[in-house]
Amino acid sequence: MKKFWIALGCVLMGMASAQAQSEEHPYVPETDQAVVKKLDEWQDWKFGMIMHWGPYSQWGVVESWSICPEDEGWTQRKPAGIPYYDYLKKYEALGKTFNPVHFNPEKWAKAAKDAGMKYLVFTTKHHDGFCMFDTKQTDYKITAADGAFSKNPRANLAKEIFQAFREEGIHAGAYFSKPDWHTAYYWWPYFPPRDRNVNYDIKKYPERWNQFKQYTYNQIEELMTGYGKLEILWLDGGWVRPRKTQTKESLSWSQTAPQDQDIDMGKITTMARSHQPGLIVVDRSVHGPYENYRTPEQEIPNKPLSYPWETCMTMGSSWSYVPDDKYKTVNVLIHNLVDIVAKGGNYLLNVAPGPDGELHDAAYATMKGIGEWMHVNGDAIYGTRAVAPYKDGKVCFTRKKDGAVYAIYLLDENEQVPATISFKGLTPAKGARLQLLGASNKLVWKTTADGVTIQVPEAIRQKGFKHAVAIKIPTVEKM
Repeated sequence: MKKFWIALGCVLMGMASAQAQSEEHPYVPETDQAVVKKLDEWQDWKFGMIMHWGPYSQWGVVESWSICPEDEGWTQRKPAGIPYYDYLKKYEALGKTFNPVHFNPEKWAKAAKDAGMKYLVFTTKHHDGFCMFDTKQTDYKITAADGAFSKNPRANLAKEIFQAFREEGIHAGAYFSKPDWHTAYYWWPYFPPRDRNVNYDIKKYPERWNQFKQYTYNQIEELMTGYGKLEILWLDGGWVRPRKTQTKESLSWSQTAPQDQDIDMGKITTMARSHQPGLIVVDRSVHGPYENYRTPEQEIPNKPLSYPWETCMTMGSSWSYVPDDKYKTVNVLIHNLVDIVAKGGNYLLNVAPGPDGELHDAAYATMKGIGEWMHVNGDAIYGTRAVAPYKDGKVCFTRKKDGAVYAIYLLDENEQVPATISFKGLTPAKGARLQLLGASNKLVWKTTADGVTIQVPEAIRQKGFKHAVAIKIPTVEKM
C-alpha cells in the first residue's frame, strides 16, 4: 500500500510539474536602474553583429554540435559512419592547427560600422569548450602553448576583437556557452556523454558539479575583468538551468531524466555587474530575472512583443563558416530589419569568419549594401520604438521618441518607388510636412476613406531608390 501512495504522489507531482512547464513564463523586468538604463540604450541600437568562430571553421562544419551524441540533422559527423571517439579525438585536435593568419579585426569592425551595426556579440566559448580568449582555467584555448596561433602577438583573439570594435564606436558583448563539452567537470570521461546535458548524476557527485560551477564563474569573471568594457553577457545553452525553470521545450533537450543544472546565476550576475555596472545579462531561454531580453532564433515574431527582444539570424545559411555559403540578399536583410524594428525588436545578424581569419567577399559586399541603405534611412531605424499599427500592407511604421513617425515602404527586388503610397491606421497631423529620406522634395498627401495617400513626385521615383523608402511624418493625429 505504501508503494501505491508513493507512486501516486510521484504521478501527481509530475502532473503539477508538467502543468507549470506548459505555462507561458512571464518576462521579469530588471530592477537594477543602471541595467534598465542600458537596456533602453540597447533598444536604440537596433542593429548588431554576432560572430561564430572557432577551430571547427577549418572543416566548415557546424559549430560544436557534431560532437554531441544526439541523432539530429545538425549533429551528423563527416564522413558518415566514423566512430564517435575517433571523431572526437580529431575534432579536439583542431585547436592545435587553428591558425587564422589573416586575422584582421579592424577590417571586420570597419565593415560592421559601415553597415550601420551598433553592437557586437562575439563567441568567446561555444559548447565544445574551446576558448577564444586567454583563460587560466584550461589549456583548451587559442593561446595554448602547442597551438599554431599561440605565438602570434594577437593570439588573445577575443581581446583584440573587442578592442577593434570599440575603437569604431561599436558596443561589445560576450557570447559564452554555459555547457562545456570539453571539461571533465561537465562531460566526465568516466562516463560516455548521452546527449547535450551533463553526463553524470549531479546528486551523486555534487562535488564535481560544484567544480563546474566554479569553473564557469571563474571564466566569466576573467571576461568581465580582462577584456575592457563589456555591455552584454550573452549566455547560450539553455538546458543548463535550475530544474524548477524547465519548460516543455527544455525538457525535450534531455534523453534521460532532467537534472537540476543550477549554476547560480544570481552569484554570477552579481559578480559580473560588480565589474561591469549596468551589464545586460541574457540567459537565453531561461525565463526569469537573468533574461534581460529575449532572443528568438532564426525567426521574426508575428507581432510586437511587450518586452525587450532581439532576433538573432544568420546572414548566410549557417552560424559557422561554410566554404561556399549562400548569403541572403540585401533586399531580404533590409526587409527583415525594418520588420523587426517596426515590431520593437533588434536585429542581431551573424557573420562567420573562415579558418584563415577572413570573411567571405560576399559578406563584405552584403554589409556594404546594407550600409548604403542605412546611411540614408538610419533615422527611421535607430532610436525608435513600435507604434500601432506596426504594419499595413507593404508599409511598416516606427516611432521616434519625439513623437515623429516613419512610414517605411518595402520595395520588392527591382521595384521602382510607386507614384502613390497609401496606408491606414494613423494620420499625419493637419499641415504636417512629409519628406522622403534621401530627397528634398515636399510630398503632397491627403486623407481618403481608406486612410492616407501620399503622392511621390516623378523626380523622386527616378532616383533609383532600392529596398525600402522611409517617409518622415513629424506629427500625427492623436489615436
